Parts: sequence; structure tokens; C-alpha cells
Amino acid sequence: MSPEITDFVGYGASFFVVLSFVMKDIKSLRIVNLIGCILFVLYGIFSDYLWPIIIPNGVLCFIQIYNLVKKK
Repeated sequence: MSPEITDFVGYGASFFVVLSFVMKDIKSLRIVNLIGCILFVLYGIFSDYLWPIIIPNGVLCFIQIYNLVKKK
């Protein structure tokens, strides 16, 4: 993947994670944070497998999905 696209994925991930901190509704917060975490996982993969980014964000993805499904 080109470095420019990889950078945009990283910036997008950062945007969604920061945006999740200003959300008041917990369901919206989890969805927005999940998008950010997924983008961070993709960023880590596109950046030659940066495991310190992939592992925690992958775990957070599962936590967010679990909590979203559990709440229904």
C-alpha cells in the first residue's frame, strides 16, 4: 500500500479515537471507537505489521463488539 494511503488510514484512526472521547452516548462512543480501532489495526498491517499497534487495537475491537452485542 502506498505511504500516502497508509498515512490517511492512520490519521482517520486517530480522528475517530479522539472523536469517541467527546461522545456522550455510550453506544455511539463504542461504535466510533470501534471504527478507530479497526482503522488502527489496518494502519498497523499496512505499516509492515506494527504489532504494538495491531494487538491492543485488535483486543479493543473485540471488547467494543462484545459490549455492543451484550447491550442488545
